[in-house]
Amino acid sequence: MAKPNAKKGFLLRLPQPLFDELRRWAGQDMRSINGQIEWILRDAVKKRGRRVDDVLEDGERVDNAVDDDQPRAD
Repeated sequence: MAKPNAKKGFLLRLPQPLFDELRRWAGQDMRSINGQIEWILRDAVKKRGRRVDDVLEDGERVDNAVDDDQPRAD
């Protein structure tokens, strides 16, 4: 059984100009490119009103969930 904070690796192919922009953005935010993409995806999921259960590096669970009973702000 997978650990609760295990991450799934997969290959992502990006056009070079997009990759370059993500690299610049990640540098400005002092993140790795992988960390930046993960942050962007988590933010997008959260903005869509979906549940995002985060697990921190130390294993502490943080619930960034949006209340399902509340209307979504689009």
